[in-house]
Amino acid sequence: MTNTKRAMIATLATVGSMLMAVPTAQAAPDPKLTVTSVVLGRTAVAVSGMNTVGVTVRVKGGYDSTDPQAAYISLIVALQRTAGTGQLMTMIATDLERVSGTVQNGEWLGTLDVPSTADGTFKVASVQKDPYRLPNRADPTPFAGPSLAVTGVHQPRITAAVIPRVVPFGSGFTVRAAVTDSATGKPYGTKIPIEFGSTAAWCKQMGYPPQARTNAAGIAERSYERSLADGPNCIRLRNGAFDKLSLTLTPARPGILSATPAATSARAGTTVDVNGSVLGAPVACVVNLQRLYGATQWRTVNTTTVRTSGRYTTKAQPPSIGTFIYRASLPTCGRFQAGVSRSFLIRGI
Repeated sequence: MTNTKRAMIATLATVGSMLMAVPTAQAAPDPKLTVTSVVLGRTAVAVSGMNTVGVTVRVKGGYDSTDPQAAYISLIVALQRTAGTGQLMTMIATDLERVSGTVQNGEWLGTLDVPSTADGTFKVASVQKDPYRLPNRADPTPFAGPSLAVTGVHQPRITAAVIPRVVPFGSGFTVRAAVTDSATGKPYGTKIPIEFGSTAAWCKQMGYPPQARTNAAGIAERSYERSLADGPNCIRLRNGAFDKLSLTLTPARPGILSATPAATSARAGTTVDVNGSVLGAPVACVVNLQRLYGATQWRTVNTTTVRTSGRYTTKAQPPSIGTFIYRASLPTCGRFQAGVSRSFLIRGI
């Protein structure tokens, strides 16, 4: 299978699992695809650690097409979690090849590789034509098929840290990931293929092959250049068309903001616009306008939120005649750390 084909299958499988998770979103199953039955080779499996257990998947049905390319189509079967607390929610069996009959009335056979992170019960939820041949935009065809009970022990766990913990704007960083046995807390003692992703699109794609392997202590690292520093990052343990396990994280950023009053003096009791921006545009994060009371006590006197442009506007109101000191404050918001602007003066006249 080519890398392009793998990526297309993974993308559509991801979309399919999303649709199956929310049945009301199912829009247009392929009208040419008919599914008569789906049979799993086993009803229960036990899997340990980083191992997988193969389960045969057999589909009877047909594809109503006389296109010569239809003779080579394969099928994709998705299973959704129905019970249990394992870390995996969807399993995908790809490349089911026709082994008997015709395209219009035949039988397709393939294998589902079951990891330990599937601990729980899964049920066949849909069948889809391989999108690589005879491409179309059809959604997976719902099919309520048999269930598979999975006993997964010594499941892997991923932990990760970004170095440095707060990444300055314009700087690169390193992601250090550790893969350990969730039951013992210890590494498996073998080099495990691991995939690092640096954008939302890459984290959804199949990404083949893995770019790194852990060392015997279960540690792997990847460094990113500053141009990639704002993308969501993921660490993935691949399992064919789906992940055994994945973790997504986004580097923390410092809270850097500016604040400039539209005027440095105003009649007491009237308002003055204060405009500013927050680096990195943390949309909808709160910005507090604060006034200095006494020598050290800052009190919030107005509040606003950051717009999609990264800018914000709030209002200061000198309460009486005299000079007042203000600043803008960004409380911690998601990955953005708390920060304050330079202070400024507004004189009440």
